Amino acid sequence: PEEVEDSRETATRDRSHIDNTLKLNEDKPADDYSGTVLQRLRKIYHNSIKPLEQSYRYNELRQHEISDGEITSKPMVLFLGPWSVGKSTMINYLLGLDASPYQLYTGAEPTTSEFTVIMHGPKVKTIEGIVMAADSARSFSPLEKFGQNFLEKLIGIEVPHKLLERVTFVDTPGIIENRKQQERGYPFNDVCQWFIDRADLIFVVFDPTKLDVGLELEMLFRQLKGRESQIRIILKKADSLATQELMRVYGALFWSLAPLINVTEPPRVYVSSFWPLDYHPDTHRDLFLKEEISLLEDLNQVIENRLENKIAFIRQHAIRVRIHALLVDRYLQTYKDKMTFFSDGELVFKDIVEDPDKFYIFKSILAKTNVSKFDLPNREAYKDFFGINPVNSFKLLAQQCSYMGGCYMEKIERAITHELPDLLGSIGLGKKPSVLSCDTTGCGETPKNRYKKT
Repeated sequence: PEEVEDSRETATRDRSHIDNTLKLNEDKPADDYSGTVLQRLRKIYHNSIKPLEQSYRYNELRQHEISDGEITSKPMVLFLGPWSVGKSTMINYLLGLDASPYQLYTGAEPTTSEFTVIMHGPKVKTIEGIVMAADSARSFSPLEKFGQNFLEKLIGIEVPHKLLERVTFVDTPGIIENRKQQERGYPFNDVCQWFIDRADLIFVVFDPTKLDVGLELEMLFRQLKGRESQIRIILKKADSLATQELMRVYGALFWSLAPLINVTEPPRVYVSSFWPLDYHPDTHRDLFLKEEISLLEDLNQVIENRLENKIAFIRQHAIRVRIHALLVDRYLQTYKDKMTFFSDGELVFKDIVEDPDKFYIFKSILAKTNVSKFDLPNREAYKDFFGINPVNSFKLLAQQCSYMGGCYMEKIERAITHELPDLLGSIGLGKKPSVLSCDTTGCGETPKNRYKKT
């Protein structure tokens, strides 16, 4: 029996299913088309969305500035989960780095203390976080705002691998429930949020021995709210359990996560081992292999849909910027209406910010524009926003127009209802981007321009 065990320890599985499912053996033609689409997307963002975003300082409300590097970046796959569940092992396995000098370090103790970005490069090399943040061509330059302590915990690894030509992996420090935030020396949750906001696929990894949910994991799932469609739960090391035990563990995992994922449809859970060694004998190897292929198909889908996802991401950003501008305009208009020659401006505005519902600020936005109530930001956020940005430092929307450039609001609405859906439609039709009718792309209802005073 000992000899059998030893042979399993060294026997590795065939990995041809990885290359086949992810189409790594296919020579991809030079993709001029996606370059054209991304250039057009950049132009729409800079011409139609950014002017309004900067004018109303949206970045100070949501801390989300979009760089050119982010628009043209590859899809990002984020690995999250408790410590030592096998996140780094899984990345090594997908890239075939096991037993190579470049593999990510793994072990039974908490090993990954850095945020590790694995990306494509002509040769294997390590890049310091400070260098990554200083390079504006990369999509990581906004990470500088988290401070030097964090940049020392950020590391980039370039590997010449075909999969990394199409996708970037991010390995994160494992969640340790008894560790306080401040002990990390940087705002861990804020950094996680930055990566979560930009990830195209989020793998939350568990193993059968670490199913307990503590405060830090609970906090993480709170941050994942709104990104449920990107989340995939992975139960690793499944071949180490007997069938009955595996069923119990699977049930326990759902029991732990149910209060944290507040959606009607349960998230997709993949059960397998995701490492190069052969499955334990007398386990469900067919099931585990099918689960692994399903996960790879999921990953491939994200790679195939990268342009559509990028356009949808920019359009969602534009919708949020538009709502923010309408709200600031409404606060400013209310302030101007309430001010008289004898009024104390500070007291008048304090009254408005403390109780915006008394002045129908949010309700008037819902009534006069086709904004969903679910898209409205938190009222409390505007107390902080106007604490930093005095209301009279803004102009009304009606004044944000020029003879040559047109109106900022009209430009962003044209981007939301015509330019971005047209660009999306051009991908669906397999054509070069061109001006298409709304009949083809289904732009939806045009926003009503009622922000101007009549």
